[in-house]
Amino acid sequence: MVSIGKLSRATGVKSPTIRYYEQIGLLPEPERNNGGQRTYGAADERRLRFVRHARELGFSLEDIRELATLSEDTTQSCAIVDDIATRQLYEVKKRITQLEALETELQRMLDQCSSNTVRDCRVIQVLGDHSLCLTEHRATYDEEKFR
Repeated sequence: MVSIGKLSRATGVKSPTIRYYEQIGLLPEPERNNGGQRTYGAADERRLRFVRHARELGFSLEDIRELATLSEDTTQSCAIVDDIATRQLYEVKKRITQLEALETELQRMLDQCSSNTVRDCRVIQVLGDHSLCLTEHRATYDEEKFR
């Protein structure tokens, strides 16, 4: 059994975040030692590593909760897990498309800006008048393209 500080160092998750995950039910309520301090075992560390990795991959807390629950019953079909991961992949690809549109627009603004003064600066002009942009900065996303 380890303290919250040792668990934090072992997993790279800060202590306040660990307490938050406990509050929202992503981690079980920890055992307490005689002094009332939280203590954690190997299962807690595995669960926290699971949560941390899922967060790094951008899964929502609700999806992580569902995935963690599903991971406890190893005999069931992984179709639900695949659906959640597919949804997340769709969101990542959607965000990449949006970021690429932003990159194009920012590069275009910079390429067109050859002024020495702010009065004639193309970046300032475009930021002040959205109609000068080529896109709405919300990517049109073809879901079928990524299946």
